[in-house]
Amino acid sequence: MTDHVRTRLDGPVLSLTLARPEKKNAITDAMYQAMAAAVTRAETDPAVRVLLIDSAGEDFSAGNDLGDFLAQNQAGRRQEELGVTVFLKALAAAEKPIVAAVTGQAVGIGVTMLLHCDLVFVARDARLSTPFVNLAVVPEAASSLLLPAAVGYRRAYAMFALGEAVSGETAAAWGLANEALDAPLVYERARTAAEALAQRPAGSLVITKRLMRDAAALAERMDLESGHFRDRLVSAEAREALQAFFEKRKPDFTKAG
Repeated sequence: MTDHVRTRLDGPVLSLTLARPEKKNAITDAMYQAMAAAVTRAETDPAVRVLLIDSAGEDFSAGNDLGDFLAQNQAGRRQEELGVTVFLKALAAAEKPIVAAVTGQAVGIGVTMLLHCDLVFVARDARLSTPFVNLAVVPEAASSLLLPAAVGYRRAYAMFALGEAVSGETAAAWGLANEALDAPLVYERARTAAEALAQRPAGSLVITKRLMRDAAALAERMDLESGHFRDRLVSAEAREALQAFFEKRKPDFTKAG
């Protein structure tokens, strides 16, 4: 499938590792497909009791690989066929516990996927940002529901509309993460938490998560966001934003009517 996503079953914990450090773990369609397969495996394999998401290298994820993402969308594929859609729908439907370990940069979907994790541990100096508006698009992964619920409307709006990064310390203080630690300690803390969850009664964990999350509502919000996202991709503002990104300059939205 791809060498940029690694999975490893260690006892009852299935690890999903983003392994494209040379590109700050920017996610391609093939990676999304592999990530979706890992989530599905965690849900369907009785040997797996907890899914642990982490990353290779210094950064968790720079978000979408924009070149690959645009190529996939311009190829005329149906939305439900795209790897990102398959992955996000799998996350929304997941009922087993998911734990994340985050260091370095987490951008865009590198943040919004965390909203579907049950426990999140971050490095104090991690930088989390959701610059969707900066790219003239809109939030995804049902984050327009989940981020305000986690951190409050005004903080969520600032993260979306201004795209400014928040530190791991701030993310923990706001409730976006459970705990901020020194970077070398993050993975072990997440691993310890995953192993602790694996010792809890699986049936009770599944029902508790089912009661706390409305999977159908999340999937419905993802569909709504996705429609707006695709419309925005072909807007004049998005063309200016993406051209400016690839030209490494500041976009000028005043000329993109």
